[in-house]
Amino acid sequence: MPLKIGIVGLPNVGKSTLFKALTKNPVDIQNYPFCTIEPNVGIVKVPDIRLEKLAEMSHSAKIIPTVIEFVDIAGLVKGASTGEGLGNKFLANIREVDAIVQVVRVFENSDIIHVHNQINPAEDIEIINTELIIADLETVKKVQIRVEKDARGNKKPASEQLIVINKIKKTLENGFLGNSLVETQNFASPHKEKLDLSDENTEIIIRELSLLTMKPFLYAYNVSDINQKLADDLEKRNHVKLDIKIEEELLEMTTEEAQELEIKSNLDQLILKAYEILGLITFLTTGEDETRAWTVRKNSTAPIAGTAIHNDFKDKFIRAEVIAWDELLAVGSWSKAREIGKLRTEGKEYVVKDGDVIEFKI
Repeated sequence: MPLKIGIVGLPNVGKSTLFKALTKNPVDIQNYPFCTIEPNVGIVKVPDIRLEKLAEMSHSAKIIPTVIEFVDIAGLVKGASTGEGLGNKFLANIREVDAIVQVVRVFENSDIIHVHNQINPAEDIEIINTELIIADLETVKKVQIRVEKDARGNKKPASEQLIVINKIKKTLENGFLGNSLVETQNFASPHKEKLDLSDENTEIIIRELSLLTMKPFLYAYNVSDINQKLADDLEKRNHVKLDIKIEEELLEMTTEEAQELEIKSNLDQLILKAYEILGLITFLTTGEDETRAWTVRKNSTAPIAGTAIHNDFKDKFIRAEVIAWDELLAVGSWSKAREIGKLRTEGKEYVVKDGDVIEFKI
C-alpha cells in the first residue's frame, strides 16, 4: 500500500486547492471554513525522469512509477485538541498518515477569509503545532502512568522505556515537536542528543505512543509570488514555496500555453520532498514488458528491498545483479552490461542505493 501524506493547516489556506492540483481530482473548495469534512484521498505518482529514459532503452511496453498517497484533512482551529471545530476528527485522521505537509498561508487576499482575520504565517504554524503537541502530551501522560507502574514492579524494559517517555514529555512541554528528537533538520531543535531509534525499547515505546508530532513535517508556503522572501524563521523550516492558485490554473492550460506564459509548476518539488521526508528511495527494474520504480526504505538490504516485488524474495534471495541507472544507459542495454562486466553481483548484505537497477536471483 502507498504511504500516506496528510495535508493539514488552518481553514482557507489552500489545502484542498493544493490537493486538487496534486491529484487532478475535482474536490469541493468553496470559500468557507470546514469545507473539507471527510478526508479526500488521492494517489500521486512520484516524478522520475529515469523511468522514461530506461523505458526508451529497453523498448518497454509500459512504465510504472512509484506512488504516494495524499490525504486532504479538515482544517484545524485553536482548541482542536479539546474538541473545538472538527478537532477530534482532524486528530483521528492525521493519526493515520505517515507524514505531514502543513500548508501555511503567506499570500494576501481580502476576498479570502482568514480564520483569524490576519496574515501571520509564523503564528499559524504555532497554532497547528501547539494543538498537536497538546494532543501528544495527553497520550504520553496516559502511557507514562502504565510504564511507571511496570517500573515499580521491576519489569526490566519499563525502566529504559520510562527514560524515553520522560525525554519526549520534556520536549513537548518545552513547546517542541517530538520529531525534533529524531530529525536533524527540524527547525530550532534544542536537542544535541537524539533518540536512538535502533534501540529496541525506544522503538517499541515510540510505536506504542504513535505521536502526531513524531511524524516527519514539510511546510508548504502558499505565496502569491513564488520569489517572495519569507521571514528568517520560516525559511529555516523544511519547506517548499508555491503559488497554489497558479497550480490550480495550470490544470486548465495546455503545456504549450503554460510555456508561452512562462508559468512553471512547483508541484514536482513538493512531491519529491514529501517522498524524501518519508525516508524512501527508489530502485528500478527494466525490460521489454515494463520499466518500473519500486519504493523501499533507506538503508534496506537487497533481500528486504526485494520484498517490494514479492514477499518471497527475502527468504529465497540468492544474489542480485546491480548497476546504477545512468551507467546502464551509458552502456546501452542489460545484455551489453553483462557482456562487458558492468553488472555487479551483490549478496544479502548489500545496501540498495537510490537509482540502482536490479535483477534479483531467487
